[in-house]
Amino acid sequence: MDYDLSAIVTPYVTEYIREKTVHNNPLLTELEEYATLNKVPIAEPETARLMSVLTKLVRPKKILEIGTAIGYSSIIMAQGLDADGKITTLEYDSKTAEIARENIKRAGLADKIQVIEADAKDYLSYLDEDETYDMVFLDGPKAHYLFMLEDAVRLLRKGGLLVSDNILFKGMTADDGHFARRKVTIIHRLREYIDALMAHPQLETSILSQGDGVTLSIKTISDKERFLDK
Repeated sequence: MDYDLSAIVTPYVTEYIREKTVHNNPLLTELEEYATLNKVPIAEPETARLMSVLTKLVRPKKILEIGTAIGYSSIIMAQGLDADGKITTLEYDSKTAEIARENIKRAGLADKIQVIEADAKDYLSYLDEDETYDMVFLDGPKAHYLFMLEDAVRLLRKGGLLVSDNILFKGMTADDGHFARRKVTIIHRLREYIDALMAHPQLETSILSQGDGVTLSIKTISDKERFLDK
């Protein structure tokens, strides 16, 4: 069977899902076209829809996003925020951050989404533990996920949701037989990251073959804490 780098599930299934995953938002369509033309990594259509559903389900007041790119995911998640909710999103590249701010302004969400130019790996370590979030969306450099995990968990409220994108990395994370040598560091670190998620004492994690692979991790509450909350 041929290996298809464009999908981690059977290509015809991916095609069917994407045919059904449509929206009528002209700005999002424009951003998708811009991303394709300029080779900017944004969430796959089915992952974007998953993020939309998750935020509308959780109704978070505070979201931390690591990896703004052009603001595509931030705009999608903002639609599911609680009425007074806010998103803080981190972007390393200053030019990309400015593009994101302009797109967010065009979406009418400048009061909801704050774009911060920062190296997330360093920035997270400076945040106080009182600065907790209802949801953390990890979509920055894949080789850095492992180094950001403990801070992401620390900053996530109990019962909060950690979402990590591109976790299967075109299927290469799961299969040595289709391992791109130039990606060896990323793949090894993603594997370590998945192992760390699954073994983490404060997280319960599910791995989905959605888009390019997504993990959903809930920061668990002990039975004692659940009893005291009642």
